[in-house]
Amino acid sequence: MSESEPLTGEALALDLVNTRPLSGDGRVDLLGTPRQLSRWLALEADRLEEGDAEEGHAGEEPGAGDLIPVHAVRGHTEAVVRALLDAAEPPAAALRGLTEAQRAAPAVRELGWDGTTVTAVPRRTGPLGVRVAAALAEAAVELLTDPAIGRLKECEADGCVMVFLPAHPRRRWCSPARCGNRARVARYYQRHSAAREPRP
Repeated sequence: MSESEPLTGEALALDLVNTRPLSGDGRVDLLGTPRQLSRWLALEADRLEEGDAEEGHAGEEPGAGDLIPVHAVRGHTEAVVRALLDAAEPPAAALRGLTEAQRAAPAVRELGWDGTTVTAVPRRTGPLGVRVAAALAEAAVELLTDPAIGRLKECEADGCVMVFLPAHPRRRWCSPARCGNRARVARYYQRHSAAREPRP
């Protein structure tokens, strides 16, 4: 798994926070361009509300202005997540920001007929970035109010800032393929280089 690929598979809100990994040059933004946002939305399409996923990829590609509300929700979510990791009170501005993002494009269950039954598909109105940000803020609210948030962890690998909710209490890394392998290789190298050093 490449360091430049988004880490996915956690709760949607954590996947969003994890789009700012740490590299040798500092934090990297994996949603820094409309194209990157489009690719990430495609990766997460099955986890976004049906209407949001359809609207985001039915001929409507993100523009530079769509990055602003998505980045804002990511920043608010990360601020709350980091506070919870530190067992601190989340910033009131971040909590307000997530609430406001939801208000900007509330989901309305649009009724329809599929030929045999009445259907209800959540739909949001407004610019793409605002709709996506509202869905992501809603996912953040669901995660942050879930009792499982008490299991939240940050990856133990040196230089990693990824966060995750472990299914197993002994899980230590964001990804066995990314940081788990790196940590195992480092331990192996350390053990074997120490064994090769001449004793005084």
